[in-house]
Amino acid sequence: MTSQPALSVRVLSRAEHLAHLTLYPGVSHLQIPEWGAVKPDWAAESIGWFEGLSRVGAALVLYRALPGTRRTLAYLPDGPSIDWRDPRLGRWLEPLIEHVTERGAFSLRIGPPLVVRQWEPATVAEGIADSGVRHLHGMAADHIDGTALQVGERLRRLGWRPCADGDDAGFGVGQPRYGCQVPLAGRSAQEVRDGLAPHWQEALDTSEAAGVRVTWGSVADLPAFHRLYVQTAARDGFKARPVAYFDRMWQALNTEDGDRLRLYLAEHDGEALSAALMISVGSRFWHSYAASGPRGHELRPSNALLWRMLGVARAAGADAYDLRAVSPLLTEDNRLLGRLRFKTGAGGRAVEYLGEWELPVGPQGRVLQRALGFYLGHR
Repeated sequence: MTSQPALSVRVLSRAEHLAHLTLYPGVSHLQIPEWGAVKPDWAAESIGWFEGLSRVGAALVLYRALPGTRRTLAYLPDGPSIDWRDPRLGRWLEPLIEHVTERGAFSLRIGPPLVVRQWEPATVAEGIADSGVRHLHGMAADHIDGTALQVGERLRRLGWRPCADGDDAGFGVGQPRYGCQVPLAGRSAQEVRDGLAPHWQEALDTSEAAGVRVTWGSVADLPAFHRLYVQTAARDGFKARPVAYFDRMWQALNTEDGDRLRLYLAEHDGEALSAALMISVGSRFWHSYAASGPRGHELRPSNALLWRMLGVARAAGADAYDLRAVSPLLTEDNRLLGRLRFKTGAGGRAVEYLGEWELPVGPQGRVLQRALGFYLGHR
């Protein structure tokens, strides 16, 4: 049997990275070169995997120094974009480890873009209604990807360990383990509407009868969006990002493609009641930073907003509309349960990703990983 040639990793130019995206349009928006400009506290680098002269993979690597040292955490959110189904996973990861070690990294964190389990909307609704079910894992998943599970086992054998769920507060690391996606491929607008839960359909009817109007905003509407976002943060108990963050995101993501990032607002009598950002890369679309104020809730503006954005994504050829994070807890005392009901009521499947994995690299990698844990625990 002829062995495959070894893979190598080298730095890509911005143009080379963008060219790779045209060949692999399903890449996460967190793995495009523009995303580096959204994160000024991190140093960004585009890299590529090569088999001989052929480019076969790519990634955006973010580096951030551990305070008081010259060593960095290397982070690939929702990446890298490689052949995760290859049973010889080490041939892909070893040159990555060597590359970031040469760059001075003490720890490498990756986010394989793989869905392990899916629960259909009806299954989630049954779980919420059953007081004996407290977590998504308390129900049988409607679909399990065995290959994704095998990737997890391969990572463990290679010395990687799964990261704790949630965000490492203060260091800007961590993507959600659970999400929600509305399938759109091959479905008509009517079929998508027929997939709405009865309570969601009723809310949409209410918003339409009330004359809620959804508009496609511009950069000039970011302050109105931010006002609603700050109100949402205060209500839901999270720290709001400053408006400058969204100005930077708008400029960065719309540099190469002026339609990469959009803003939609739901208005009534000239007042913005709800708003959200839409990010697109190829056939993938994401619903981000959904926000709503305290006024006009009875008009169900968020339903009108999401319905319009679902329609835009479907018409643009999206395979699915990614509604981002949900909580896997199904108990009534979970303050985020309403968000799960809203997203699955729109026809979204709850999904569990393989999650993020980390590996100490370079001299004193394990020692510095423990130092990072101490630093985060005392901020």
